[in-house]
Amino acid sequence: MAILLKAIGGITALILLVVTLLSSLITLGGFLLGAIKVLIVVIFIALLVFLVCSILRDRSRRSDEVRDI
Repeated sequence: MAILLKAIGGITALILLVVTLLSSLITLGGFLLGAIKVLIVVIFIALLVFLVCSILRDRSRRSDEVRDI
């Protein structure tokens, strides 16, 4: 009888350990998805800033060329 209780306790402990590990993996996956979304937004904003700076720099160079002529 004691051996049976130990076996049931061991199986229950393993099941609870697997459930805990799976829940932590799901939490980690959610965190990583959130981090990837934030990274995409940051890259998009950086790209827009780069494009605006390039446009302004080109306009500045063109106005300098017009003044030189």
